[in-house]
Amino acid sequence: MTEETKAKIRETLDKEIRPNLQADGGDLELVAVGDDGVVQLRLTGACAGCPFSAMTLAVGVEQRLKAAVPEVVRVQPVP
Repeated sequence: MTEETKAKIRETLDKEIRPNLQADGGDLELVAVGDDGVVQLRLTGACAGCPFSAMTLAVGVEQRLKAAVPEVVRVQPVP
């Protein structure tokens, strides 16, 4: 992925996704962005142990990232 695309991913995470997670005591860390369109994220804080974390990533984070950055193929959680 281009640096411009990676910057758009970071911007979307920081401005649109992170504030919602932080409001509930959680957060996320961008681990890697692959050239194959896979974005690796680590949930932290309250999100790390939440039983709904898989749903948060799939429904909340992945869908939003794909809408904002069409080059994103999927979001992969990293422990």
